Amino acid sequence: MTDATYIEQAEAKDAEFGDYIELLKPRVMRLVIFTAAVGLLVAPVPVHPVIALAAILCIAVGAGASGALNMWWDADIDRVMGRTKGRPIPSGRVTEGEALAVGLGLSGLSVVMLGLFANLLSAALLAFTIFFYAVVYTMWLKRSTPQNIVIGGAAGAFPPMIGWAVATGGVSVESVLMFALIFLWTPPHFWALALFRNEDYVAAKVPMMPVSRGGRSTRRQIFVYALVLAPAALALGLTEIGGPVYGLTALVLNAGFVAGAWRVSRRSGAAAEADGFRAEKRFFGYSILYLFLHFVALLADAGLRALELAPTGWPVLI
Repeated sequence: MTDATYIEQAEAKDAEFGDYIELLKPRVMRLVIFTAAVGLLVAPVPVHPVIALAAILCIAVGAGASGALNMWWDADIDRVMGRTKGRPIPSGRVTEGEALAVGLGLSGLSVVMLGLFANLLSAALLAFTIFFYAVVYTMWLKRSTPQNIVIGGAAGAFPPMIGWAVATGGVSVESVLMFALIFLWTPPHFWALALFRNEDYVAAKVPMMPVSRGGRSTRRQIFVYALVLAPAALALGLTEIGGPVYGLTALVLNAGFVAGAWRVSRRSGAAAEADGFRAEKRFFGYSILYLFLHFVALLADAGLRALELAPTGWPVLI
């Protein structure tokens, strides 16, 4: 046993079950579970509840596996960033080797089980999502280009497409537009965060947009992405899974999103620092609510359609 290995094991000797759960990035996992479940539930093909639950569990495990692999690879920069230095590996509660083993093991398990419970297409999409997040984004894009979150955002956009594939066995314009909604939302969401967390990325030498292109360019691009995102979000309401609830919700939310992006784009760095990045933090918080409510609205319209199609008596939702 080498000295480094001994030290690593000694540092992680107090690891508890909760530390391994934290390794899976449960906060990110919640978003994956929710959007994947919506993709499954709004699909026009009914899915047996047991199969649906098993499929969502597999997708959740796959998301957790991606998180563990991300923490394994990024352990060095997590140690120098204020918001990540308390994670299991930088704090010494879990070793890098353990994180890698957890990530690889759960990756294989989730893909195989989803293929058995659902179908090969959904399993293939899950495998590609894990690969894209862990290899394409984490190992390549994140440290090499300011477009890291633009391209890498695809990993977080696949879950509703996977849920749709579980139900239908295919891909359609509806699932592609759900993908586009998350994909186009990701850059302005994370760039707003990067504006008021810029020092962390500078310290870690991660070329996020504010680090490599400056705050002024980042603010301008946030507004441009908001303008591109709005028609994509509204277009989803014109498909078969859209409806009055989604249409009204998307109209209101996108008006607010564009307005918030405009306010952020008009601010100078000095003004933002002076008031503690109030507008940027407000826009970041609004962006989380924005995405959540879009998918809630899709569920609401799916529920209305189910009620309309139900025979007399108690409504049939499945």
